[in-house]
Amino acid sequence: MVDGRGYAVLREVEGLPAWAEAARGLAEVALDDQALRDRWLRHDGTWFVGVEVLANDPDGSLGGVPLPAALRGIWPGSWHRAQLSAIYPGYPGRDPGESDAAHRFRRIRCGAHVDGLHLEGGRRVLREPHAFILGIGLSDVAASPLVVWEGSHEIIRAALDGAEAGDDVTEAYKAARADVFARCAKVPVPVQKGEAVLVHRLAVHGIAPWAGAAGRDPRLIAYFRPLFARARDWTARHP
Repeated sequence: MVDGRGYAVLREVEGLPAWAEAARGLAEVALDDQALRDRWLRHDGTWFVGVEVLANDPDGSLGGVPLPAALRGIWPGSWHRAQLSAIYPGYPGRDPGESDAAHRFRRIRCGAHVDGLHLEGGRRVLREPHAFILGIGLSDVAASPLVVWEGSHEIIRAALDGAEAGDDVTEAYKAARADVFARCAKVPVPVQKGEAVLVHRLAVHGIAPWAGAAGRDPRLIAYFRPLFARARDWTARHP
């Protein structure tokens, strides 16, 4: 489904609005849970990270509502509990102790990154070889959309080809990301409730700062990022 841009927006997927409605109900409960807010709120309360907060079943179903067959067919294995990403007006706020450079990068470069590369002691290490990123819109808020650098997955693939779990890829990743900023267009990819976006696992992406009027509702997306069993598949040339 992903084309040369490194992403595809999936609209009018049969059954997805019902899944999004079920997920929205659980999301509202989670966002009112103080223990979860204490654990997952970042950037001065403007981002609820919510890793594996949504309690879907291994087949992706949620509250008895199935994940549409068109999406289940993307991945033959079990579906992990989905992330609930909630962005609030004012994003990105600044956390205590956050450096000027880090905060500026989040504002100007949208916190651009490739998933699965963990920051450890100032180094970037491959820890999670994701197969893809699937985001499902749970609200119609257009502010702070996902942004993707078009075609960036091919630059990252060439730079990190053959990377294995545990490899330190810091220098190659930094150089490739700078190349992405110079050569690739940064494109906002908003999704409405009941729509989905499929992003290539190697695509550089981030979150745009909140712009426009501050409404009552956050921007909500549920994310799935299943892992390859073999890390070498991460940079392999397949969908």
